[in-house]
Amino acid sequence: MLRRLTDRHDYLPAFGIDALLPAYDLLTRLLGAPQLHRRLIDQAELAPGHRILEIGCGTGNLTVMAARSQPAAEVIGSDPDPKALLRAQRKINGRSGIRFERAYAQDLPYADGEYDRVLSALMLHHLPADTRAAAAAEALRVLRPGGRLHLVDIGGDEIAETLTAAGFDCALVASEHRRRLGRVAYYRAERPA
Repeated sequence: MLRRLTDRHDYLPAFGIDALLPAYDLLTRLLGAPQLHRRLIDQAELAPGHRILEIGCGTGNLTVMAARSQPAAEVIGSDPDPKALLRAQRKINGRSGIRFERAYAQDLPYADGEYDRVLSALMLHHLPADTRAAAAAEALRVLRPGGRLHLVDIGGDEIAETLTAAGFDCALVASEHRRRLGRVAYYRAERPA
């Protein structure tokens, strides 16, 4: 049944089916996503004037948190799910310096070197290996030389291996066990200058 519900998309909706989207924010709060997001934003060292892109923003919680933490930055949240983006858009109430756009992580519609930071939270592990590799290559492409990708995700060493294979200088920043999620790892991946 679950398979039939997701086949109509060329992306994975929140929690795998559209019907769970209304509960997404509540469920992610219960799983501890706000704490993961806060730590990731602290790690990213966002600065005034930065151009920041979140890939796989879903309903926009990390994007909104990044914009609030650095109001003098431009923050864009991207996701392929139009229903999630509608929910995200409602959170910003016309606020300047933040916007949401429909985009696939493996085919970003942005110029080379356009961003200072790319953020991603709990998204890459959902992608098949070839799509994950393409997404990593796209993140590298849209970052300026010396720009950094900061991400938190579950899983093993395959994420670091994928980022390194794409051309990033990648470092595991921290790893912790989270109830209900398992091992989560924070990575910093820099585009070489």
